[in-house]
Amino acid sequence: MPILGIGVDILHLPRLISLLSRRGTKAFATRILSSQELQTFQLLAERHGEVKTGRTAQFLGVRWAVKEAVYKALYPIRPAWKEVTYLSFNGVTGEKPTLVYRPIHHDVGPAIKLHVSVSHDGDYVYAQVIAESA
Repeated sequence: MPILGIGVDILHLPRLISLLSRRGTKAFATRILSSQELQTFQLLAERHGEVKTGRTAQFLGVRWAVKEAVYKALYPIRPAWKEVTYLSFNGVTGEKPTLVYRPIHHDVGPAIKLHVSVSHDGDYVYAQVIAESA
């Protein structure tokens, strides 16, 4: 299948943590997360606290970087934040990270398959997305 685009993004987590402390973690999460991601985030926030832990910031940071990379890979299609859901590695089943793109408007063009790779180390999150026609 032909590649439609490649998108990458790198995020410095302290920048995100600063943004979360100014704008509010719940408001940010509600703005960028799909309903499925938001449910997972709410469980994580209950367990680890909202912004004080690196775990919740990393959860949001990974999804933000992934969605930025999706936006770049799909351009000129402009997906909304909530149309993309990132499903991380499943340690039980061994299923690799995946992306689900559910456009609100179904007239966005050809069917699209997305491939994702994410890496995080210390203060940085890196995401790469390859979009191909399905």
